[in-house]
Amino acid sequence: MTRFSVLLVGPGLLVSGILIWLQPWSLQSKLILLGAELLGCLLIGAALHDHIVRPLQTLANVVGALRDEDYSFRARLAIPIDALGELSLEVNALADLLAKHRTGAIEATALLQRVVEEVDIPIFAFDPANRLRLVNSAGEKLLQQPPAQLVGKTGSDLGLETCLSCENESLVELHFGTDARWFVRRSSFRQQGIPHTLVVLSDVSRALREEERRAWQRLIRVLGHELNNSLAPIKSIAGSLNARLSGSGIRTEEQQDFERGLNIIESRAASLNRFLQGYRQLAQMPPPVSKKCSISVLAKRVAAVETRVPVQTIAGPDVSLFADPDQLEQMLINLLRNAAEAVLQLSAGDTKSNGSKGMNAGQQIVLSWKAVREDMVISIEDSGPGLMNPSNAFVPFYTTKPEGSGIGLVLSRQIAEAHGGSLELSNRTDQRGCVVRVTLPMKVAQARDLASELR
Repeated sequence: MTRFSVLLVGPGLLVSGILIWLQPWSLQSKLILLGAELLGCLLIGAALHDHIVRPLQTLANVVGALRDEDYSFRARLAIPIDALGELSLEVNALADLLAKHRTGAIEATALLQRVVEEVDIPIFAFDPANRLRLVNSAGEKLLQQPPAQLVGKTGSDLGLETCLSCENESLVELHFGTDARWFVRRSSFRQQGIPHTLVVLSDVSRALREEERRAWQRLIRVLGHELNNSLAPIKSIAGSLNARLSGSGIRTEEQQDFERGLNIIESRAASLNRFLQGYRQLAQMPPPVSKKCSISVLAKRVAAVETRVPVQTIAGPDVSLFADPDQLEQMLINLLRNAAEAVLQLSAGDTKSNGSKGMNAGQQIVLSWKAVREDMVISIEDSGPGLMNPSNAFVPFYTTKPEGSGIGLVLSRQIAEAHGGSLELSNRTDQRGCVVRVTLPMKVAQARDLASELR
């Protein structure tokens, strides 16, 4: 720009200088006039430089800042009076548009992250090497590890290789403390041009169990009617015939055979009737009637009911839940009874093996509760023989006890799930025995307490 200005002004200065020098003026006048002319050209050149070069440098700085994603710079003299002003207006409009788009993208990303975090289903994102790149809080809770330890690990290291290899929208079993069944949805997306795999898991165990329960209810309507109509007459007739045998006059051996057969018929009819009543109890559990109840008071009252085995209570926070206290009490009584029978079974086995009597100090039940995030976790630990086949623990009517009905654990789990919680059963890792964990949500109680305070 400076060279072109010199080339433009130089010929005029040369011609005017020659003409001034040829005039019959004094030397001093000639030099003053030439100096004034030269100073005027310099001032005009400086003004042109400031009017043209500096705006172009400013526009270059603004464009460079836009390239670096810095949208805070704006061009000066953005007025529609010349070409540079119009160019400055367009560059400033482009900067405003890019800033608006960037703000929208940041807000959309923040909203997406918040939604992903608030969703209560596990979400995972894997790169082409099957390494984890994104996990939400539900996924962290499922894997029971912080995100810093999860990101970068492969699907096989995390135990999720089945979700990456199975068909889309299929059921898989993941063993993370429970034998829950998960519905897997898998899709693809690109980040910076690199394809990634998005895995979304939905726990359908409770829904499937609810469908099974509805099937039991439909089945019991059919079987219950037919069995009730048959069992009562069979038991009555067997009892009547057994009573008439004493005066029938038949031989003693034949009478004993008849009595034995009729007793078997009567006892089996009674057993089948008890089986049917247990099935009906399992399939027709009423919905919970929620009210405020203290978990510590409930736990201490239940612990006092079991007198066969010492129950050690480790008190946790005194939290009030909105739940059905009768159903929770029945659930805890069932679980404590199972724990006590397991301890007594092991104690009886030890007595037969070594001939000693009494119960060891370590053979007891530990009842405790604690708050974990927004949940209350109640734990019952026993020192019994443990679970031989944990997968059958919640199968209806499956029992290893001679006098057991096989519905106590199933009823307990239904009660926990009816309150929005869960029930898990596993063997202890520190010693022989079993541990039951009942998880109940506290956020319902907190929300209702807040609503009552607002009222």
